[in-house]
Amino acid sequence: MADTTVAAAPEEEKELKRVLGPKLLLLFIVGDILGTGIYAVTGDVAKEVGGAVWLPFLIAFAVATLTACSYLELVTKYPQAAGAALYTHKAFGIHFITFLVAFVVMCSGITSASTAARAFAANGEAMVSVVRGWAGLPAIEASDGTITVLAILFMVVVAIVNLRGVAESVYANVVLTCVELSGLLIVIFVGIFAMSEGRADFSRVVMFDTPEDKGIFMAVSTATALAFFAMVGFEDSVNMAEETKNPEKIFPKIMLTGLGITGLIYVLVSISTIALVPAGELGEGTPLLTVVQVGAPGLPFDQIFPLISMFAVANSALINMMMASRLLYGLAKQRVLPGAFGKVLEGRRTPWVAILFTTLLAIGLITFVAGISNLGGTTSLLLLAVFTMVNIACLVLRRDSVDHQHFRTPTFLPIIGAVCCAFLLGPFRKPEQYLIALVLLGIGVVLWLIAWSVNRALYARKTYLKDPTDLSG
Repeated sequence: MADTTVAAAPEEEKELKRVLGPKLLLLFIVGDILGTGIYAVTGDVAKEVGGAVWLPFLIAFAVATLTACSYLELVTKYPQAAGAALYTHKAFGIHFITFLVAFVVMCSGITSASTAARAFAANGEAMVSVVRGWAGLPAIEASDGTITVLAILFMVVVAIVNLRGVAESVYANVVLTCVELSGLLIVIFVGIFAMSEGRADFSRVVMFDTPEDKGIFMAVSTATALAFFAMVGFEDSVNMAEETKNPEKIFPKIMLTGLGITGLIYVLVSISTIALVPAGELGEGTPLLTVVQVGAPGLPFDQIFPLISMFAVANSALINMMMASRLLYGLAKQRVLPGAFGKVLEGRRTPWVAILFTTLLAIGLITFVAGISNLGGTTSLLLLAVFTMVNIACLVLRRDSVDHQHFRTPTFLPIIGAVCCAFLLGPFRKPEQYLIALVLLGIGVVLWLIAWSVNRALYARKTYLKDPTDLSG
């Protein structure tokens, strides 16, 4: 869920090498969308709508596509690696609003990584049981406290890797995309296999089973707001604009193709899931593992699926924590946050204070926020707010002309996109998600006020973003 890039050394001002063609860009987009979301939240979505679990994913796909069209117009119009903060700044020119958008994007990376950490721990526990089974030992069932401890340890490992310095590699992303995709294809294959043996009940896919206090409309809206977490990631690709060959022509076709592929996979996975396992029996954190175990008990897929899931969510966590720490570092270097966040580790040249701070925030979320659904829901809440701003910015920037051809989305699409994203921010979510988002936003405002006070008292200078295109430092 990044809206900024992991840049090279700050002193390097040369143009990035354009290495991405259509195939690599498609794999990057598909790989960025696939991952933690579908692996972790399918069970929670099913709790809201029962057998119609595919519907929220389909609606989330439609809303994501509307917003993607706005991103396509903006990224082909301004092919720079800066994302939503740049578009917001160009549209409104208010430095504090630009800062808030950048900080919300950073927070979405932390909440997404925290979700991935809990999913990693849950799948790690399942993998331990598999290994114990190989050794002839009984399976174990870890308590929620144990899952929390494992998730924290995983986040500490991510921080250590982050401190050592890791450059995001598109080719590594290709490999991990194949791993993530293989897990979802296994679920679809298991569904087909179970159907061939008459063990799949596809009549369940049209059965709504909503909580007692909700009607169908509210239940679907709540489930869609959570399912949207599985669709985020497409916005990261705009940060690859400076490394894409002929982005004005390539981006529109490839982004929409990537969204279409992932949307189709998600619908097929959700249908296979509910045809094999009733909604009430899907667990939190490892719902797809339950599907594989039930659908193909005689095949060894359930032996490797926890490991595949661990790879899928681990990469998401690392990339999001790298994004969050580098964005915090970039904001500090532009003096809109306390300068301490701009300190780097000698030798490694990694932003150690920013890494430590974002890791502590993630650990706090893992410890005090109960359940993957709240963490994933908060991520989608934060990004839906950003997407609302991007859709509006797309409309505002229509009056800004550029000297090259670019993609232009029909005017009604950003309008519908803004309305849909704003609606999904509505009051049908769990109150905890709004509270988490407000606390994170409050932390950002407090840090900004500290920087503002120091800049005014000690240096007699204004607090503003000097260069929104260089937020990665």
